[in-house]
Amino acid sequence: MKAAYVKGPSTVEIKNVERPKVGNVDLMITMKACGVCGSDLEKIYGQYSQPSMRLGHEPSGIVLEAGPGVKEFKKGDRVFVHHHVPCYSCHYCLHGNETMCQKYSETNLSPCGLAEEFLVPEWNVSHGGVIKLPDSISFDEAAMIEPLACCVRAWNRVKFKQGDSVAVLGAGSTGMMHVMLGKAFGMKDIFCFDINDFRLGFAKKLGITSAIHSTDPQAQQKILDSTQNRGVDVAIVATGSTSAIAQSLEIVRKGGTVVLFGVPSKDARMSIDISKVYSKEITITPSYAASESDTNAAFNLIAEKKINVNKLITHRFNLSESAQALEYAHQGNDSMKIIVTNSETLN
Repeated sequence: MKAAYVKGPSTVEIKNVERPKVGNVDLMITMKACGVCGSDLEKIYGQYSQPSMRLGHEPSGIVLEAGPGVKEFKKGDRVFVHHHVPCYSCHYCLHGNETMCQKYSETNLSPCGLAEEFLVPEWNVSHGGVIKLPDSISFDEAAMIEPLACCVRAWNRVKFKQGDSVAVLGAGSTGMMHVMLGKAFGMKDIFCFDINDFRLGFAKKLGITSAIHSTDPQAQQKILDSTQNRGVDVAIVATGSTSAIAQSLEIVRKGGTVVLFGVPSKDARMSIDISKVYSKEITITPSYAASESDTNAAFNLIAEKKINVNKLITHRFNLSESAQALEYAHQGNDSMKIIVTNSETLN
């Protein structure tokens, strides 16, 4: 069977690999759709800060084979699969830090989500890592559950009130999910920052308050003018850019919160004036990945049509074109969310 791998710096190849054997409580899934994520791009074109180099962690598909010990799923079931699943019993999990769990980082799909077929190990199957899909949710929509879940986790880490303001720095697909969640949660003013005019234009179509070019010398003043000279209540940095982090500290209000959401490059460094962070009582909150509670919340938001993720899909590629799909996402000139499918339907 075919699977996509990082061959070297800026290079992806499709390999023919041996099909994994299905154990007693394993599932073999035929991949139908898998989203391209910014962390995939960082693995290929950047310096990824996490240990796994597997491509594709937003897959949905159909159960091809269920181990004899599997009770909840059967051949033919339509499913979403989460690649990482925590233990829920360690010190980290018991303190709400499930994504810091050792088991979380150890679990994964084999060979990866960007494959014709992939194995879901017993741990993931038995610990809530697989969700059965209703017919009302398409495979494309299901491939958006994981990134939306990551966004849900970020919002759960922030104290906010209806009528507050939020700035989203980085108007990519997850940035737009943050916009959608901001609207769903009753944020009054939503500002988007980016250096890409296509993405800023896309954000405007979602009915935000203002789209601001990140290099605009009047960017901070525009935020102050729109927030009674306070700054935004919440700034979500949906990019790994350190300059965006620095900008977020300038536009957030006293007592506000900055969420570090985007994936930074390994060993990324920046210099900030800590006295400003201290004197303004700015809370800086990183948010990494998603737990199963976040995943189920995202699933429900899509199932109940509260978040329309279909709006974000701009391109589709076949699995055999994975290298082109990832390169297209890397260029980012006129794309938002790119989906890789295991069919003959091309973009």
